[in-house]
This record gives sequence, structure tokens and C-alpha cells, in this order.
Amino acid sequence: MKMKTPIKKLNKFLHGGDYNPDQWLDCPEILKQDIELMKKAHVNCVSLGIFSWATLEPEEGNYQFDWLEEIINNLYKEEIYTILATPTAGMPKWLTEKYEEVRQVRENGVRNLSGGRHNFCYTSPIMREKARAIDTALAKKFGNHPGVILWHISNEMGGNGNDASCHCPLCQAAFREWLKNKYKTLDSLNHAWWTKFWSHTYTSWDQIHSPVSNGVKSLHGLELDWRRFITAQTVDFYKKECEAVKEYSKNIPVTTNMMEFFTPLDYFKFKDSVDIVSWDSYTSWHESKDDVDLAIRTAASHNIMRAIKKQAFLLMESTPSLTNWKHINTLKRPKMHMLSSMQAVAHGSNSVQYFQWRKSRGASEKFHGAVIDHYGKDDTRVFKDVTELGIRLESLTEMIYKTINKPKVAIIFDWENMWAMNDAQGPNNIGMKYIDTILNHYKPFWEMGIDVDIIDMEQEIDNYKLVIAPMTYMMKEQFGERVKEFVSNGGCFVSSYWSGIVNETDLCFLGGFPGIIGDVVGIRSEEIDAINEYYPNSILYKNKSYEVKDLCDLIHLQSAKAEGYYEKDFYRGMPALTRNKYGKGIAYYIAARASEEFNKDFYSDLVNEIGVEKNINGNLPYGVTVTKRCGEDSDFLFVQNFNSKTVLINLDREYEIAEDGISVSDKLELKSYDCVILKDKKDII
Repeated sequence: MKMKTPIKKLNKFLHGGDYNPDQWLDCPEILKQDIELMKKAHVNCVSLGIFSWATLEPEEGNYQFDWLEEIINNLYKEEIYTILATPTAGMPKWLTEKYEEVRQVRENGVRNLSGGRHNFCYTSPIMREKARAIDTALAKKFGNHPGVILWHISNEMGGNGNDASCHCPLCQAAFREWLKNKYKTLDSLNHAWWTKFWSHTYTSWDQIHSPVSNGVKSLHGLELDWRRFITAQTVDFYKKECEAVKEYSKNIPVTTNMMEFFTPLDYFKFKDSVDIVSWDSYTSWHESKDDVDLAIRTAASHNIMRAIKKQAFLLMESTPSLTNWKHINTLKRPKMHMLSSMQAVAHGSNSVQYFQWRKSRGASEKFHGAVIDHYGKDDTRVFKDVTELGIRLESLTEMIYKTINKPKVAIIFDWENMWAMNDAQGPNNIGMKYIDTILNHYKPFWEMGIDVDIIDMEQEIDNYKLVIAPMTYMMKEQFGERVKEFVSNGGCFVSSYWSGIVNETDLCFLGGFPGIIGDVVGIRSEEIDAINEYYPNSILYKNKSYEVKDLCDLIHLQSAKAEGYYEKDFYRGMPALTRNKYGKGIAYYIAARASEEFNKDFYSDLVNEIGVEKNINGNLPYGVTVTKRCGEDSDFLFVQNFNSKTVLINLDREYEIAEDGISVSDKLELKSYDCVILKDKKDII
């Protein structure tokens, strides 16, 4: 099956980044130099106009596009393409001062002053009107320009901290309408939110207010629906921008740049309205002596972005050197830029883009990394690193651009489940560590060199051999039914403690936990213990003892059989790992938060049992992983070394080094921060 390529105008890896020429319009010599240096760095694409609203529309209705047209034309003459942004992430002063309602209201009821980024109300009719006006004008002018290949809608939507919401009267009214459409009646809403608790019953829709610290914070259904509403309102604003630009440029795809495990927005809800997923990766490389855990988290983030649409994505922003907004901003060590960029490509990215091309001369990001720094020339380490990568991406395009990863393992990460769990008030109120838990289950597969999709509960699971759903506290009914069918038809499913506790409105299941999937896993959970340092425990599995921490589920066997047991405390001897045959398949239940060593041993045993293939058969050295992009005639194995030293890996058969055609077998040497791409030709029958 051929991979879809949403960017039809340019079938090659994109290399470039955010370009802000509006900051340099009074320096034509710099604008000329920029294009010359882009050519030297093998840049073929830039993002334009992301924060240019004040320059594009200096006064209401007064559009000034000549400068942008000249930039796009000059770039296109040199075969440098444009990702054209809508500029809504940064509002001009005339807009925020003339129309107060466009500015967000915080939880404390105070409206923001002008300034900052993402300081707009997604509900405001005026904001939507002004956004549509400039978006439409841009699309009319540039929507059919041969140099424009992609629309970049706004920027890092909701990215004004850890709260993407506006609490203004307009948003309150929109929230109530959203709830009416969902629940139809107040009786239904009151039951779903269990409002008889503390006498919170609503008798009028107008009584409903967003959850705030000086109001209602104890109704978890309210908290959950407010977060759902924020995502829905953000997606709706995004879709309105898409409609505006597509009216005059139907053949240009749209995207918006996402941000890893960004808590406020459920990125899976953007799936049907983005043509191609893009995201911004700012990994804190070298924050310790070992980069492996950071490599694992970044790999998992890439996998989420790829899995949203099950197709190639774009790395829209990264830094070629350092950031300037972290506690400690460490430079990328030599070769790390190449490795981290190739890691993105290995996981399905068809671009490496930067923030930014040239450093700003002033303001808050004047020291953020860029391809061109304040020195302004090309004889820098960073420029050489970027150029080397650009050359490599060009050489790989024909072989790899139309390939994609096809994992047989999926891990469930669900934003709504995370929101509900974080509000649950128990059993551990210092942090349920949901994201950490996802990464702990992902790590063994990274270490074994097995590709994984990270999906939510609403996606199909039929095409996987193994589905892992850690801590699915909120068990969605449709997902529970999918799990039953998946296992019954021969799939392997792994569940864990604190799963199947509540339904989609955060009401506890009656009749026992883990709720909908109780029959599948064949156990009943009676209690869960939040253990501390004074009550240590461990699991005995295959005659080996493994430490557990934080949470221990006390379970009873029904149809399942125990394969591991608690070793201490009053529940010594109770089952801690179970296996249950259900239909043609198998379901496991891990009852406690076990050590990394347990996860490594358990999943190693499991993939051998059910026949999940490693990308290279055998054991990989510490810090080395293998990711596979699959093509029609050949697969390409990205062998990545995140160690600062040279390692040797054992190969299971003969391969060809993709970039020079040399055959290699037996041993492969990987130098520090190295990525070697192996070509594995398929047997064509």
C-alpha cells in the first residue's frame, strides 16, 4: 500500500523552518543574504507569517501584503517553498484595544490585558470575524501561488501555559449550549455529574459555570466536560480558519502545530480536520549524562503524532542548537542535531523544521537557537550541522519519503482518561503519573527495537497483535466492546491496576471493577493500596522478585490464572499478574506499578509468546534502538545510538547500508550519537 502524500506540490523531505522577514524589512541586505544562506544550508521550505498580523494588517481592514508577496516570490525563484501561516496566534494592538471581548478571561474572572501570545477568546464572534477576514484575504492573494504548499493554521493552539481556556461570559454561554446539545435535559446532566453530592443540583442551565477555585470544583463530571468543551471550541475555531483559507485554495492542505503530551487539548480530536499532523519538539538533550529516557519520551511523542492519522507527519519546529526558555538551556553536543533529526524521520516525519531561521534581534526569544545567529554568517558549528542534515535528507528522499511505519503493537494514551484521573481525588493525590506510566510500558519496546503506535480509546485496534492499556481509569464503552472483540478474535491485551473504574461521565461502575472488561481479564478488583516507603512490596514472577511502588491492586481470580504473586504485607500470596484466555485470545492484568526491570522481562516474554517481530532480531545494547519505515520493495531500519560512546550491535542477517550500498552482516559499529540506515530488501514473489 502506498503512503498518502498530502503535500502534492512537493514530494520530498522538507528542510527549513520559521522565517520572520517582517522583523527585517528595513534591512534588505539581510533579506537577500537569507536566501543565499538558505541555499547553502540546503533549505527547501520556510514557514511565513506566523506572528505577522500587525505587519500584514497594521490598521483594521488595511492589508499590506506586498512585502510578503515579494518574499514568497524571491524564495520560490530559488526553489524554496512556503508554508503560509494564518497569524491569529499574535493579535495586533488595534484589535485587542478596540475590541475588549477578544481577550481571554482567566479563571479568577479578570480579563487579560493586550499582549502575549494565544491571548484570544476562541468563542468571540469578533475574533472569529477578524480572523476570517485576514485569512480570506491571504487565501485570495496567495492561495494559488505555486510556491505555497501548506497552510499553517495559527500556532501551538492553546499554548498560553497549562490552561487553554477562557472563562468570559461568551464562553460560559457557549459551554451551556454545548452541554444542552450533549445532555438534552438538566435531569440527564444532573445524573451524569452526580450533582446531589453536596446539594449541587442544577435547576436552570444558567446556573452552570465553568469550574473555578471560588466556585464549583468538586463535580468531576463538570471538570471533565469543561475540558472537552475547550478542545471542541478550539477545534471549531481551527476549522473556521481552515474553511476561510480553503475557500480560495482548495488544493493546499492544512495543519496546525501540536506540542507533545500537551495537557489542555485532546489532539486526537483534530484528526478529521487536519490534512497532515505537525508538531514542535524541544527535547532537553544533555540535561543529564544519559539521554536515553529523553530519547524514549521523544520517540513516544513522535508515535502519537504519527498515529493520529496513521500517516507521515511533519516536525514543524525544533532547535538546531538550544532553547532559551528552559531552566537550563544546554547546547546540542556534536552529532546530536543529526541524530535527533533522524529520530523524527525514523518515526515517520517527512520534515525537519526549525524555530527559527534567523535569531530575533530583540524581545523574549533573542537568545533562542537558530540556524543564523547574531554573527550572521555561515562559518558556525550550527550552520554546518544544519547543512549536513539538509544534504542527507536530499539523498534519502527517493528511497524513504514514501515509506511509513506499520507497528503491530499499540499503547493506549487517552487525554480524557488523563483529565478524569487527575481529578479523581485518590488513591494517590501527589500524582497518578499517567504519562510516566505510558512511557514505562513503552520503554521495553523501544529497547527491543519494536515499533509502537500510541493511540486513544476511540481508534480502531483490529490491525494490532498486541494492545496495552495501562491505567484506563475511565473506560469508554465503545473501547470496552472493541477490546472484547479484539481478544475474542485472537488478539493479546494487557490491562493494569486502576482500570475500568468510571464511565465517560466519571461515574463509578457498579458491580465491580474493572467494569466493562472484567470478563476479558477474568479478575475482580476489591481494593487498591497506595503504598509508601514504610510498606514496601514486590512481585514474584518466574522465580524472580521485582519491586513495586505507588499502587497495588488487591484482586480476586475469576476465570484468570495467576502468573505472579505479591511477596509482602497482608496481601502476600495474592495474585499480582494474571493471564486469562478469552475466546481465541489472551488478556493479562498487571496489578501493581512494577519496576522497569519487570516490564522489560514481562514484555520480552510476551512478544516471544505471541510472535511480535523485532526490527532486528536479538538483544540491542543499552541506548540503541531500531525503528522501521516500510516501503513496497524494501524496508528501512534506522539504527540509532543515543550513547556518547561507540557501540557494536549484532546483526541477524545481511543488510545493505542505504546511503552507500555497502553490504553489512554480523556486526555493525555505531559511533556516538550515530544513526545508520539499513536497507532490507523484501522477497518479491
